[in-house]
Amino acid sequence: MDRGKQLIGQSLAFLDASERASRAAPLNRPVLVIGERGTGKELIAEKLHHLSQRWSGPLVTMNCAALPENLIEAELFGHEAGSFTGASRNRQGRFEEADGGTLFLDELATLSSAAQDRLLRAVEYGEVTPIGASKPISVDVRIVAATNEHLPNLVQKGRFRADLLDRLSFEVVTLPPLRDREGDIELLADFFGRRMAVELDWPNWPGFSKKAKERLESYRWPGNVRELRNVVERAVYRAEDPEREVEKINFDPFRSPWAPRIKMDSEVEAAELDAADEDSEIAAPSATTQHAKLDTDDFKASIAEYEKAVISHALEKNRYNQRATAEALGLSYDQLRHAMKRLQLNAEAT
Repeated sequence: MDRGKQLIGQSLAFLDASERASRAAPLNRPVLVIGERGTGKELIAEKLHHLSQRWSGPLVTMNCAALPENLIEAELFGHEAGSFTGASRNRQGRFEEADGGTLFLDELATLSSAAQDRLLRAVEYGEVTPIGASKPISVDVRIVAATNEHLPNLVQKGRFRADLLDRLSFEVVTLPPLRDREGDIELLADFFGRRMAVELDWPNWPGFSKKAKERLESYRWPGNVRELRNVVERAVYRAEDPEREVEKINFDPFRSPWAPRIKMDSEVEAAELDAADEDSEIAAPSATTQHAKLDTDDFKASIAEYEKAVISHALEKNRYNQRATAEALGLSYDQLRHAMKRLQLNAEAT
C-alpha cells in the first residue's frame, strides 16, 4: 500500500484548500503551497500535477534546504564539464529534467539570493543557462513551490525578491494545521490505525478507546498529519491485544527513564514533563489537590506547594523509594534530595 499518496479530510478548512488546488491545477500557472511541516504540501503538489495537462510528463521534486548553497544553482540549472571543481561531466539540472512537466521546489524560502535571481529569469523567459554554458536552454516547466515561511514578511526583510514572489504567487494554497481541522483527527487516526492493523495481520480493527480518542483530540500536533501517523502507528504496533481497543498513546518515543538527562531550570519542570505522558510511571496530582494547596496571593509559595505536591505524589507512587522516585521524575538522586530538603519534605520510607 502506498503510504504517502492520500489526501484525507472532511473539515471545511481542509476541503477549501483542496478545492483551491483542484481549481488551479488545469491552469499553466505557478502555485505556492504554504503550510506548517507535516500538513501535506507535497501531496498538494502531486495533486496539482496529476490534475493538470502535464500529468503524463515528469514531476521533479527538489528540496531547496537539503543542498549546500554553493550547489543549489548547479542542481537547479545544471552545469558544463569543468565549470567548477568536481564537475567532471555535463549534467542536466532539475529544470531540464522537468521539461514538459512540473518542478516542485520545497523549502523555497531557503534559496540564496543568487539562486532567486536565476530562478526569476527561468520563470519569466522559460530559459535556463547551465553553469559554464554560453547559451541558454529553453524549457517548458510549471513551478509549484512550498514553504512554511511567510514570504511577504521575508520580502520586507530583504530576504526574498519581491518580483520573484509576484511571479510565483498566481495562486496561493494555504494548508490548515491539523489542530484547526475540526473532525479530521479522529478520521485520520482511524485511517492510519486500520492500515497499521492490516500491516500487522490483525483479524479486525478494534479502534481506539474513548480515553485514547480524547488524548488525540486534545494534543496540539506540532508535526501535524505526519506526526499523527507516527503516533497512531506506534500505538497500534505496541498494543498487546489486537482484540481490544487501543488505549495507550505515547506522543514522545524518546521518553525513557534511561534517556540522557535534560538540563532543567527547576525540579518541578522535570516533573511536569514526565507527568505529561501517559507512559510515565507517575501522574501529576489531581487538579483538586493542586488548587486546594495553592496560595494565589503568593506566587513563590504557590509554586513551592505545587512542586511539593508533585514530589509527594511521586514518592507515594514509588513506595517512598527515593532513587526510583528520582528516576521517575527525570531527576538525579541528588536533585531530588536537594528539592526535598528545600521543601522540608520528609520521606516516610527509604
